[in-house]
Amino acid sequence: MNHGILYAIGAYVTWGVFPVYWKLLHHVPALQLLSHRIIWSFLILLAFVLVTRQWKAFQAAISSRRVLFIYFAAAILIGVNWLTYVWAVNAGYIVETSLGYFINPLLNVLLGVVFLRERLRRFQWLPVVMAAVGVTYLTVVYGRLPWIALTLAFSFGIYGLVKKTAPLGSLFGLSLETGILFLPALGWLVFSEVSGQGAFLHAGAGSDLLLVGAGLVTTVPLLMFASAAQRIPLSLLGIIQYVAPTLQFLLGVLVFKEPFSHSQLIGFGIVWAALILFWGEGLWTRGRTRVRAAAE
Repeated sequence: MNHGILYAIGAYVTWGVFPVYWKLLHHVPALQLLSHRIIWSFLILLAFVLVTRQWKAFQAAISSRRVLFIYFAAAILIGVNWLTYVWAVNAGYIVETSLGYFINPLLNVLLGVVFLRERLRRFQWLPVVMAAVGVTYLTVVYGRLPWIALTLAFSFGIYGLVKKTAPLGSLFGLSLETGILFLPALGWLVFSEVSGQGAFLHAGAGSDLLLVGAGLVTTVPLLMFASAAQRIPLSLLGIIQYVAPTLQFLLGVLVFKEPFSHSQLIGFGIVWAALILFWGEGLWTRGRTRVRAAAE
């Protein structure tokens, strides 16, 4: 099997089973979890940059104000995404987090139209409208906006939009993003410790190892994803990406026994149908293009 496919499956399966990892740390407040995720990720990435002797190249790459501004925005967005996710998982909203990542690809398409002036084929508008109908229906069913799903979808979607203009590769980019968030994260952990609410070194060796490991489980799938993106077409990567929210959804319903009503099934079903239509239209269009090119 193509190594790129294996890297992609590895990344998305890891992201898909993330709820299990964060559930093991349910006793740690979400902001502390986020802070540990940032701090240990940055230290791992920094160590990798130093060991591979890329420090001077990294310094040169981040010397521009424009680069710092772009990655400051990216850091805020990924911080919001990570905080919302770990809080939602431990608060019992895994199913709703999966909805956010099911919506995200269609939101990316809409952001591309609005901000990058990309054009959609006529039939591609149908799944975008269907996704909006699905979210509206779920809003009525929940009696509130599915704000967790929308926060995850919009923060990650806009993060992707910002990264479209970002000049750095995945290693330097993530190192800079976590570096920007490092001091605020460290400050929050110090404050938590001083106020007597710190979890690190107070909840047992297993908990401490899991907190340190938060950096590893954050960086490894991101690096696998970057390797996959270099080796396989984006269309194939886009199809494989649904492994993650599907696993999250199944974990929420089957393992953690979150409620999932018939009404929610209808709303999710509309979103799933929209995704199937979107990718089916894309595959059909690419197939016709290849046939036409071969004929010519």
